[in-house]
Amino acid sequence: MRPDPLSEAAARRHELTRARAIQALRELDRAGTPVTFAAVASAARISRSWLYTQPDISDHIRRLRRKTDGAGSAGAIPAGQRATDASLRARLTAALARNQRLTDENTQLRRQLARALGEQRSSRTRSGNDPDP
Repeated sequence: MRPDPLSEAAARRHELTRARAIQALRELDRAGTPVTFAAVASAARISRSWLYTQPDISDHIRRLRRKTDGAGSAGAIPAGQRATDASLRARLTAALARNQRLTDENTQLRRQLARALGEQRSSRTRSGNDPDP
């Protein structure tokens, strides 16, 4: 028994609409454009109300929207340029190591300065030129 041609056409149209919506989602995310229901609907040339009826697609839109909410009003960062957790941890580790090196260097320079000032003062005291008797 052959399926109803109208049902087949509706199923094809549904799949094509889903494919356009998913493609629009990917393109918006890749370009760093804020992902909203209106933006996806416009890019895919579909209705916003249809997007709300698709749980997986609407969840994906909400996830991407949350991810880019903190990016500020200047626009979202394209997906390919977003920092990963691992790269952020590596940068933090490098910054902490540099901070520790600078702290150690600062401590060493303070000791050298204190020694030099002590030697200068003791040489003035020995020569009798100390302004602070």
